[in-house]
Amino acid sequence: MAIAFLSAERSKDPNRQVGACLVSENGIILGIGYNGFPRGCSDDKLPWAKKSRSGDPLETKYPYVCHAEVNAILNTNHASAAGQRLYVTMFPCNECAKIIIQSGVSEVIYFVEKKLNDSNVAYIASHKLLSLAGVKVRKHQPQMDKILLKFEEP
Repeated sequence: MAIAFLSAERSKDPNRQVGACLVSENGIILGIGYNGFPRGCSDDKLPWAKKSRSGDPLETKYPYVCHAEVNAILNTNHASAAGQRLYVTMFPCNECAKIIIQSGVSEVIYFVEKKLNDSNVAYIASHKLLSLAGVKVRKHQPQMDKILLKFEEP
């Protein structure tokens, strides 16, 4: 999970940085990802807004952002995601759930989940899809509350 959090730091999203880390059953890191725009699409030429002032959904980030889960699966070191675990800092939406299922990921370990209510259809659908597909889902229970990285010579 720490690698997912570290990866999330690379996101330029001003509202929420999400990171993901695909790990083999032997604990080998296979791929990492964070939420951001597709390769070759400038962060300065697309909107980061959650809501549009004019009501135009094309003035928000949602039609453009690639989610961390998808990026972790696509950024693998050519290993298959089948049977592997995906650590993610935020519970996946329904679109990511579909890709998680199709790629063969066997378990999703998440850190935080958006509050579920009637308006969060994407997350209700995600729970349903993952359950129907037999993908294990569990909330991460950290063993420590922080990790300190020092960049200095010994």
